[in-house]
Amino acid sequence: MTAAAVPSLALVSGPEEVLVERAVARLVGAARASGADVIRIDAAGYEPGALAMHASPSLFGGTTCLVVRGLHESPDELQLDLLALLGAPVEDVSIVVTHGGGMKGKKVLDTLKKLGAEVIECPAIKSDRDKSDFVLKEFARARRRITSDGVRALVEAVGKDVRELASACAQLIADTEGPVDDAVVDTYHGGKVEASGFRVADAAVAGQAGEALRLLRHAIASGVDPVPIVAVLASQLRQLIKVGSAGRGSSAQLAKTLGLAPWQVDRARRAVGHWTADGLAVALQAVAAADFEVKGGGRDPVYAVERAILTITRARAGH
Repeated sequence: MTAAAVPSLALVSGPEEVLVERAVARLVGAARASGADVIRIDAAGYEPGALAMHASPSLFGGTTCLVVRGLHESPDELQLDLLALLGAPVEDVSIVVTHGGGMKGKKVLDTLKKLGAEVIECPAIKSDRDKSDFVLKEFARARRRITSDGVRALVEAVGKDVRELASACAQLIADTEGPVDDAVVDTYHGGKVEASGFRVADAAVAGQAGEALRLLRHAIASGVDPVPIVAVLASQLRQLIKVGSAGRGSSAQLAKTLGLAPWQVDRARRAVGHWTADGLAVALQAVAAADFEVKGGGRDPVYAVERAILTITRARAGH
């Protein structure tokens, strides 16, 4: 990588730390490849004047890349020093600034943008739709294919934490060949706590009382807490209601409107035809009661979930 590939100013903006780290690593790698010395400066513990000192020309010449982390948490002194440096740029010094969001440091942000800094957005990855898009991009970046069922299985198994999701993608890309589907994902991640909870919910919403109870007992024996299982039950029922009342349209269109992943829309569409509005209302009430009990309002959390599952499956059977 040549020096020309290194921007003199770069702003890495957004709260998603995995994306922030990747962006910074890319910029730092480009700087080092061009022969620059890289100096990291964290907002916490910043000493006034440190930026100017590090930006001073070296007796031995060469270039410097200053990486300022956490502008959104920076003291006024760091912001003032950054503004001073931006106002009188030093030759052979490039600056990378990260900002996690919020209004703090806005004047520095505006100045960076006005000066034409390269802006790299790192938006939060929160919804299942966001996580599904992230998985697809990870595989596309590696020129690998993952099926829609594979994406669903991976998000359900390890989607609670983006860093773990990124690691799971990397493992599957490195350890497998050919398209990755739900069976491949299950081989690697089927035993995860999150996956167990979704299996229970899938069976309950499908009206399979015996299977749901069997999966619940297996999950509990494996150390899964009842609280997240109830949360997944509630989430899947809410998805049925959202999709059922959304009308027609492609899965992709509805997913965007409802804040869901396309595979969630497809799954809800397949299931919602077996439910009535009254049945869904009864099921939601059962989950709300179970939620209260598993969070300390009842004596036996496991029994509370079992009772909710039986009510849910009966409500669906009453269609």
